[in-house]
Amino acid sequence: MCSAIEIAIYDEFAAVEEEWRRFEGSADCTVFQAFDWLSTWHRHIGRRQCVNPAIVLGRRADGEPLFLLPLAVTPGFARRLTWLGCDLCDYNAPLLGADFSAELTAEGFRGLWHEIRGLLQQRLVHRHDLVELTKMPETVGAQVNPFVHLDVGLNPSGAHLTQLQGTWPEFYQAKRSSATRRRDRTKRKRLGQWGEVRFVAPHQRDDIARTLETLFEQKAKAFARMGVPDIFARPGYRDFFLDLATNPRTCHLVHVSRLDVGSIWAAVNLGLMFHGNYYHVLASYDGGEVARFGPGAAHLRDLLCHAIESRFRRFDFTIGDERYKLEWSDTTLNLYDHVAPATVRGWPLAMLVLAGFRLKRAIKQNPLFWNLFSRLRMAFGSKSSSLARTASPQGRLDER
Repeated sequence: MCSAIEIAIYDEFAAVEEEWRRFEGSADCTVFQAFDWLSTWHRHIGRRQCVNPAIVLGRRADGEPLFLLPLAVTPGFARRLTWLGCDLCDYNAPLLGADFSAELTAEGFRGLWHEIRGLLQQRLVHRHDLVELTKMPETVGAQVNPFVHLDVGLNPSGAHLTQLQGTWPEFYQAKRSSATRRRDRTKRKRLGQWGEVRFVAPHQRDDIARTLETLFEQKAKAFARMGVPDIFARPGYRDFFLDLATNPRTCHLVHVSRLDVGSIWAAVNLGLMFHGNYYHVLASYDGGEVARFGPGAAHLRDLLCHAIESRFRRFDFTIGDERYKLEWSDTTLNLYDHVAPATVRGWPLAMLVLAGFRLKRAIKQNPLFWNLFSRLRMAFGSKSSSLARTASPQGRLDER
């Protein structure tokens, strides 16, 4: 079966752009495999990290695409074969033609993957020591993800989504008890003490950029409270999201919104829109006095209402097992990781990566361990942040 598929490998986005864009319109995939998402990621982040794209396109005998694998090779002592943009993609997956599963059995895909790996190793720019494919959903569209037929393990986190049906009042009543809805109304009324409560979706470029800057600031404070690094402080990350949301070529994928409470931008969201799905990707809220009355939760309800009224079929909370996702979702999606050495140099690293994944999953899936870990991380992060402020004149100014 593999011999009937023509395999082409590209290391430049431009060389495959036209075919990729046409294919993603009908293929089973997620927004994180869209050409605009990944090419923008590479322009702002991938190039800075010297990531080499390894875009694998499989064509049928008639020349039509059957699959596309947006892969990459990252530099280092041990070079890794990964998914393009894997750090910012909540789902890493192939793009599959509608009849891919009918064309290839599990055994057939394993043989095809072995062939692809061999072709990559023949190219100097794509040689790798370790295969590290993470956060792969068990299904892609209506099809089983063929990569779960490899030697995989469960990712430490799952993903959650809900089907959107009926009107917003019908959906809301089905999902929340009368007591919960009453508490929601009370909190929203108390938010109104600071001024009019409004759901705002900015459309002007400058307004979108200012809204995202507020999101970055709110997230930075939240990360500091949690004791985790601020991803938006990394080179290229802010530029990536700002470009994606304001560039006329890519903004069709992005929905930016906020909850205004008087003059306070109390909560902010960046969502993605693709193939009838609304992806809830980034969310933040103001940590001041209004935080006591749940502006983030109120904003989420407005987002769900917006998604229903805009006729999205699904609201995808993506990766993460936070309680609020479980409360709204009706579907849980398992995510899988595949790690394998490709050379002798890759063997010890593969063992370390696998051990780290197992430890992380053991901690995250045990509420007692995860609570303890989160508390220690928060305490350590707060102490590190305090030391940094003490050592920095600007930090002392901010502290006042």
